[in-house]
Amino acid sequence: SYPRDIDSDLEKARGAGVDVVFTPTVKAMYPRGFQTMVSVHELEKHLCGLSRPGHFTAVATVVLKLFNITSPALAVFGDKDYQQLLIIRKMIEDLNLDLEIIGVPTIREPDGLAMSSRNKYLNDEQRAAAAALPRALKEVRKACTKGEKDAGNLIALAEGLLKAESLIKPEYVKVVDAHTLEDIGVISGTGSVLVQAAVRVGRARLIDHILI
Repeated sequence: SYPRDIDSDLEKARGAGVDVVFTPTVKAMYPRGFQTMVSVHELEKHLCGLSRPGHFTAVATVVLKLFNITSPALAVFGDKDYQQLLIIRKMIEDLNLDLEIIGVPTIREPDGLAMSSRNKYLNDEQRAAAAALPRALKEVRKACTKGEKDAGNLIALAEGLLKAESLIKPEYVKVVDAHTLEDIGVISGTGSVLVQAAVRVGRARLIDHILI
């Protein structure tokens, strides 16, 4: 269900100096009778995994297949999909793959919205409303910097800002441990904390986060 534009992708690849592009068909990746799946059990239980059961099992499976087919020395993933990056890194560790995973920072539009293929689904009005997502997370960071450590209060702050935009339907706002993705009640200052939100704007499901 993701927007796909192979011609545009190939043009970008050429511009970046890419020599070879591997674009297998669905049939090639999942032949008749395919039944083996890979699951990173605990990390899948949180955040987007709650509303998208099976999604991260599918992600881990196809990524492992691609690694086995291409035997890369390194692979690059965006930090924007934080849970996905964490799951892939855990899979690499648990299965002893000789592979370096590189996370790259989220690239943002001038108004702060994280770049994503899903943004193509937004019309002009929805696109303007979607910018409330990074703004809400920015306000959470400000509140935390000023001393607010209660996760419930930070969640309420973000949800209030998101709900103020009539075109945004919040799915969740979570304050979790950045390593285990388990919910936390109070930010203690002893470890990294992830504040992540998922919203729906028209056809698009958008996610964003900050690390504290």
